[in-house]
Order: sequence, then structure tokens, then C-alpha cells
Amino acid sequence: MNSRYAPSLGKDLLGLEQLSREQILGILDTSEPFKEISERTIKKVPLLRGKTIVNAFFENSTRTRISFEFAEKRLSADTVNFAAGGSSVSKGETLVDTARNLEAMRIDMVVIRHGSSGAPQFLAERIASNVINAGDGGHEHPTQGLLDMLTLRDHLGRLEGIKVVIVGDVLHSRVARSNIWGLRKVGAEVAVCGPKTLIPPAIEELGVTVFRRIEEAIEWGDALNVLRLQLERMKSGFIPSLREYNRIFGVTRERLERAPRDLLILHPGPMNRGVEIDSVVADGPHSVILPQVTNGVAVRMAVLYLLAGGKSESAEMARTGMES
Repeated sequence: MNSRYAPSLGKDLLGLEQLSREQILGILDTSEPFKEISERTIKKVPLLRGKTIVNAFFENSTRTRISFEFAEKRLSADTVNFAAGGSSVSKGETLVDTARNLEAMRIDMVVIRHGSSGAPQFLAERIASNVINAGDGGHEHPTQGLLDMLTLRDHLGRLEGIKVVIVGDVLHSRVARSNIWGLRKVGAEVAVCGPKTLIPPAIEELGVTVFRRIEEAIEWGDALNVLRLQLERMKSGFIPSLREYNRIFGVTRERLERAPRDLLILHPGPMNRGVEIDSVVADGPHSVILPQVTNGVAVRMAVLYLLAGGKSESAEMARTGMES
């Protein structure tokens, strides 16, 4: 595997903006043997036995937390789930106080999801444990970007030269930012499409194309990554109504049937069915939404393993049953 020569990730995974093309491809390549481990009858290898990982979710996300838990348990790590609700954090304890108390318990890694952009970096600069960003504010969600890229590569056979359109609420999406950084670094072309109110100003400076009409985006792309409308982050005025959004920007079967080629359909979830995507599309033959979920566990296994100092050839040995 090419990944055995992949450069080190360093201490933390805070975003894809900081990673090189080689580091990104190294993570994707290392994910491959972990995908196969997840298909076994016994879905566990001893690669992180003895390591203690804390999942510190200051912002709720059942899907991401469960995916990390599966990844940690399949690597035989000891895991502790820490939720901010009901904890001392809600009583005024600072993020760094919490982290130092956790580290005093001799943990090895922290997976952190936080509503404030930059919180994982703030933490990483103050503790010796590895820190993995599981989503911070409107900044990045690197493992989601990586699992999206792995899914695209699985189904299109490559990443270089493919055309991916990110559709919907780009303004509030950390997933969009990680996808843009990651895909551009591996040679993919990236476009965004959505209401002007939901497209960040000057986003073209990141090297992306902007489409104002969903029909143009469908005609251009090889894949659509359809984002959820993050209604909880919006104030009034971003869109006239959910029905109007679906009418103008919804990814519908009728629109896809007019596409010049078959498009892959991705969605980071959870979905607003009948708003940004119709159920018949989400459950249709071109949807890779469930493979994204499967790949999420493999990607997170790879990230945890590599940050712990693992080598990709050892992951391959574990897959083939030769791990000592």
C-alpha cells in the first residue's frame, strides 16, 4: 500500500487546511484495511489496546459520537464519553480546566466537538494528549471531509480531476470547508451552489466555482454533496421558506433525470427529507449516503491509529491476521 510511506500527521488532527496532499491520501489509504476489518465476524484488532480516549462533546451529535465510539472500540481502546450538559462545564468550568483534569487522569487522546471555532486548536496547544477535531463551530469537520473523499474515491475510482458540487447551506457548514480544502488538495474540482444568502462572500478565492442555479450544477458535476439546511444556526431572512428552497434548489429525481451523466449523491446527515433532498433521491440507486456512514468508521479508525504513531503496514497486517 502506498500509505505505508505516508508522512506523519503530527500530534493532532484539527482540520484539512493544514494537511498536505500526501497526508490526506495517506489517511485514505490507511482506511482501506480498516474497512475490511469492519466486515469481519469479530470486528476488533488490538492496535490501540491500553490507550484511553475521551470523547468530549460540548455540542451534541449522536452520529459522529457513535462513529468515533465504534472506531475506538474496534481498535480495542478504552473510551470515556464526556458530555458538557450536566457537567462542571455548565457550572462555569473553563475548557482548559476540563482538559487538564482529564489529562491528570492520564488519557492519551481527546476527540472534541465544540460550538466555538478554534476550540480544538486552543485545547491542542495546552495539553500533551492528541486532539482530534470532531467539528468546531463554522470552521471544519475534518473526518467528515475525509470520509466523503473516501466514498467518492470508492465509487469513481479516483479523486484527481473529478467535479464535486457542494449544494445548500455552505455559509454555516464546517463540512463544506473541510471538503473544499481536502478535495482541492488532491486535485478535484469543486463548486458550490445555493441561495446567495447561504454562500460565503468571496468563496471563489478558495478556488471554487459558484453556481446560482441547481440545474447548472447538476449539468457540471460528477457528484453532489447535499448539505443540510442548518436551521438552528440561521436567523430570519436567509430563505423565504422551506418549500421555496426545495422548489428552487432541492435535489429531486426530476432534476437528476435531466442530468447528462449519472451523479453520485452524498449527504453528511441528518437529512431534511423533502427540503434539500427528496426521499426518492436519498434512497435511490445513485445515493452513497449509507456507504458514507460505513466509511466514517474506517476513516476514524485510521486517524486514531496514525495519530497514536501507527504505521500503515501494521494496519494491513492486522487485516490479514498477522498482527503480533
